[in-house]
Amino acid sequence: MKRLLAISAVATLAAGLSPVRADTTESFYKGRTVELVIGYATGGSNDTYARLLSMHMGRHIPGAPSMIVRNMPGAGSFVAVNTVYSNSPRDGTIIGLGAPTIALDEKLGTTGVRFKTSELNWIGRTNSAVNIVMTWKTSPVKTIEDAFKRDVTLAGTGAGSTVSIYPNVMNGSLGTRFKLIMGYRGSSEAMLAMERGEAEGHSTSWEAVKTAHPAWLTDGSINNILQFALKRHPEMPNVPTALDVAKTDEQRDILRAVLNATEVGASFFTTPGAPEDRVAALRKAFDDTMKDPELLKDAEKMRMDIQPLSGADVQKLIASVADLSPAVVDKVRAVYAQGN
Repeated sequence: MKRLLAISAVATLAAGLSPVRADTTESFYKGRTVELVIGYATGGSNDTYARLLSMHMGRHIPGAPSMIVRNMPGAGSFVAVNTVYSNSPRDGTIIGLGAPTIALDEKLGTTGVRFKTSELNWIGRTNSAVNIVMTWKTSPVKTIEDAFKRDVTLAGTGAGSTVSIYPNVMNGSLGTRFKLIMGYRGSSEAMLAMERGEAEGHSTSWEAVKTAHPAWLTDGSINNILQFALKRHPEMPNVPTALDVAKTDEQRDILRAVLNATEVGASFFTTPGAPEDRVAALRKAFDDTMKDPELLKDAEKMRMDIQPLSGADVQKLIASVADLSPAVVDKVRAVYAQGN
């Protein structure tokens, strides 16, 4: 009888513990706050995507934690990425967003990189990242061909951001004459500088222009002269890509290596070493959020495109940068360094 009672007690205890094990992730997140660390100033497209995500993702995470956004601009998002990589709790409560070029920066040994992108746990992508070069209506530069013939000043932000990297890569590989005036705090401030006449133009994400200044796209305020993308955005069928402008295979190889970042886009990650079950929960929550009717409704109101990619697929994109041949890496480094 004593033996039967002991077996029964063990079985009862095991049955009682099973739900606790099953609910470990939910129990962890319940009552907690997940922080989104954004490597950019407020007002740009990256900031907007992060805030949109923070409004909806929490209820899809087991335990429904609250979510807050913290902007940490600096060094083209390196300050934020370095912080998440090295100094943040490795428990699944921190999500980061940095420049889509950070894997290439790591490959090239760019100054300021103190992270390994393959060790970050990638959660998912909200959208690809097509950038444009626009000039103000008063600028004599109306087409990309004009930018080969004369200098054109562009308001710039951080040296490590695509705002400066893409135009400088064009200068180094194709011979355009973009001159960046650096130091503006984010694209919102840089676009205002262009409007005030402090610079002739600005290079930024297509999303940033659509959301902040939609009237510019129809009232003739800007000349949209180039897009940085592997293929033309459906909303800009008549605007050439950087690849369209390239003349040689070598130029195209360099541009493809750099513009891989447009596919990485606005991709979110959590720290290295985060527990696997929490990474899986964050990835599922992200995927579910991207299909959430309330998020899609808000995105439409904000003129934000949603073209999601799973965390596993982003992880593969990041890993693919490691496969670049040494010859291509050397060529990219020669022109890329000019933007850092």
